[in-house]
Amino acid sequence: MKMVDVAANIARLQERIAAAARRSGRRPEEITLVAVTKTIPLERIQEAIKAGIRELGENRVQELLAKQPLISGANWHFIGHLQRNKARQVVDKVTMIHSVDNLELARALDRRATAAGRRVDILLEVNVAGEESKFGLVPAAVIPFIREVAGLSGLNIQGLMTVAPLVEDAEAVRPVFRRMAALQRQVEELHLAGVEMRYLSMGMTNDFEVAIEEGANIVRIGTAIFGFRGK
Repeated sequence: MKMVDVAANIARLQERIAAAARRSGRRPEEITLVAVTKTIPLERIQEAIKAGIRELGENRVQELLAKQPLISGANWHFIGHLQRNKARQVVDKVTMIHSVDNLELARALDRRATAAGRRVDILLEVNVAGEESKFGLVPAAVIPFIREVAGLSGLNIQGLMTVAPLVEDAEAVRPVFRRMAALQRQVEELHLAGVEMRYLSMGMTNDFEVAIEEGANIVRIGTAIFGFRGK
């Protein structure tokens, strides 16, 4: 892996996040930066923690299970596609699961969380752009899905997440983020019991500034911190 100055990258990134937050009329501290650690070695993650990172995001269950016991001083988020048969492996390891998108997974997480005597914070993944290669609920299914799972005692529905299409010009995906923010407001207006819309998780290295301008308060960033990574 090419050597990069992780601390300097984080400092620059935080400046850009702060500027985008101010453009959207918010304070920089309202935006949570989740550092995406997929394929990143432990020593590089430790550099990020020393530079002030407190939230880490993993896409793969195996990597999460390998890294989580060896890293202290940070909260872990599971941000990748999660199969229901792996729910038990992550439910007590993470602060939040960003990628709940089907009833079977929600029920599996509920069972495991209840058995562990806890409630797990979740976000619902929405495929706003309708990309066939992406996971997530279609927007029209979000409210019916929330009504279905809101009563599960092991889950706290905390908001929504999306992955926008990868484009060269981030302005091209501004409508995607805008639709997500509108959907979040639509859910909020229902005042459903057991449902909070505290978080809107959207925006990565190539488009996080536009995402923040449109309402994101969690951004998931890897490359701008750690440099280009393999798959």
